[in-house]
Order: sequence, then structure tokens, then C-alpha cells
Amino acid sequence: METDSITRRGAETIALFPLKSVLFPGGRLPLQIFEQRYLNLVSHALKTDTGFGVCLLKDGDEVAKVGVKQQVHRVGTYAKVVDWDQLPNGLLGVTVEGRHKFLVQECWSEKDQLLMGSVDFCGVDFQGEEPIPVDDEHEVLVGLLQQLVSHPVISKLGMSIDYGDLRQLGWRLSELIPLSLEHKQRLLELQDPHERIRELEALIETMIQDG
Repeated sequence: METDSITRRGAETIALFPLKSVLFPGGRLPLQIFEQRYLNLVSHALKTDTGFGVCLLKDGDEVAKVGVKQQVHRVGTYAKVVDWDQLPNGLLGVTVEGRHKFLVQECWSEKDQLLMGSVDFCGVDFQGEEPIPVDDEHEVLVGLLQQLVSHPVISKLGMSIDYGDLRQLGWRLSELIPLSLEHKQRLLELQDPHERIRELEALIETMIQDG
């Protein structure tokens, strides 16, 4: 990743939630919370209307283990809790929504093993920017996204999608197309929505050729 391509808004310290998932701005991710460090984190986020960073794990496990460090990819997405409930299995279930991409400059573990990071928020390619009109040439991609979103599991997340925004088209396809986590992370790290769409088109073409 070319970190110099990240336009910075200023460094902030946030809690990090390492996962074997890649979250994009505007995307929603359901989580089951059972570790005390994350129960405390979610409780604090709900009380203060704040969020935390979701990062793809590079090394280590999602569940903390003694003597095993968690290492994360440097580009992640700041997320906020948009829904929560007690699950049938007794665990706390939350749904988080991605808001703003960031670049991790430094990270460390607190005494309770909660991972913290000093991050720079990206100055481009984040939720809330002006829409980029979708051209007619991308109608096939729009149709593909609508088909993916119609799946009951995805529909249940209640995402609000502007199918006429090229940026959102790229984010949602990157999340929902069955790609490796490495490919998804690469797509997240891209700052140019047009470049992301071109990469998606190439990946989809390869998938079609491979059957």
C-alpha cells in the first residue's frame, strides 16, 4: 500500500476492533460480543455516541490469547453501533456501520488487551462525500449489486444504498462479491472510486472466465 496516497485529516487515538472481515464506509457488519474488553468498548460507544476502528487482522486471532499479539492492516474503517440486541445464545449482538477510512500510524495494547491506535482519517473516499454519478456502462454492476442486496441475510442489515453513486457502488460490491480478504483489503485501500470500479470489473471478469 502506498501510504503517501492517504490524504490526512489529523491524528486521533481510537480503540481498534481486529476482525477477519473488511468493512467499507456505509457498510454494515453484525457482531457477537462476549469478550469483556469489547463489552466495555461497546458500552462506552453507546453511552458517548462514539465509535471504534474495524481493521482486518494480519496476524493473531479475533479472540485474545495469552502471549499472542494481534497485528492489523494499516487501513481500516471507523464504525459506529447502529443496532444492538440480546441474542438467543445470550450474547450481545450489535450491528456496526462504517463511516470513515483511516490509516493506522501506531498501535498498542491496553492492560485489558484492548487494542488502541493513533490514526489519521482519510481526507477522501469516505461516507458523506458528494455522489459520483454512475454511467450507463456500469448498469451491469448496478444490476449485480441489486441482486446481491436482495439476499435475505444482506437485506436484513437495512443498508441505505444510492445505486446512482459510483463510490457506493464500489464499496458495496467490494463487500458483497465473494473475494478473498486480501482482495477486499486492497479495494478498501484504494482512494480513487473509479480505480476501485475498474479493479472490480477485472476481478468479476476473471471469476466469470474461471467458471
